[in-house]
Amino acid sequence: MSELAKTVAKKRPEFRNINAFKDLPSYRWPLASMVSGMHRASGAIMVLLMPFIIWMFDTSVSSEISFSRFTSAFSAGLGFVPGWFVKLVALGLIWAYLHHFIAGLRHVWMETTHTVSKESGFKSALLTLVLSLSLSAVLGAKLFGFY
Repeated sequence: MSELAKTVAKKRPEFRNINAFKDLPSYRWPLASMVSGMHRASGAIMVLLMPFIIWMFDTSVSSEISFSRFTSAFSAGLGFVPGWFVKLVALGLIWAYLHHFIAGLRHVWMETTHTVSKESGFKSALLTLVLSLSLSAVLGAKLFGFY
């Protein structure tokens, strides 16, 4: 290789200045990116808890005896799992479904109206969080017997 070719084919610079342990914990995520991450997490929660969802549906609609077993799981528990933990898992599923549904509507709205800006992203993310958390709180209060 000639000297001219060596000078032309310079090595590209490498930027390795991101340290995951040092930089990522101090990074401030925008609200829209947190809602997007929570949208993915809620989808993963629903997929991972699909056997529990199928068990709840099957037990609740099979017969009157299985329905009474279903309702007793929320008060007495399932085997070694206490009833409050079953309610907590059900509340997690309620939140996951509501958040995933509302965030999905947010994405459909942004795609159909083509309104993607920092301001609209922040406002729609805030609305998504407020709606999903407030509806989860109302349904959680009903689940835990506060009203």
